[in-house]
Amino acid sequence: MMKKNFYECTYIINPVLEDEQIRKAVELVHDLIQKNDGEIDETDEWGLRPLAYDMDGKGNGYFVNLYFHAPAAAIEVIERNMRLNDNIIRYMTLKYDANMLRHRELLKKGVKPTIFEEVEEESDSDDQD
Repeated sequence: MMKKNFYECTYIINPVLEDEQIRKAVELVHDLIQKNDGEIDETDEWGLRPLAYDMDGKGNGYFVNLYFHAPAAAIEVIERNMRLNDNIIRYMTLKYDANMLRHRELLKKGVKPTIFEEVEEESDSDDQD
């Protein structure tokens, strides 16, 4: 069985599309992941949001944040298809490491560690040396 990594992908869909076209663009990305041996964990549609700067002459976009498991080879195929899709303005895919996965699991359980707490724990262990 091929090893699957955990990824987070945020992408921006062209804001001038109709609701049905936006839904189809989201389904297309889901299909790309599943056809490339990926499993979707969670999809969070943030909706229409302003952009920090104009992209392709647009001041806002429809944001989607997606969490999924997939083999590393699938990312190249997924991103190539997103790049060629005129309805997707931008995308960014992050591969989670062990610390990011642990942080995500804590958040899902309702525990919200802060950076200060994590740094404090590290400095406490440094004091014991």
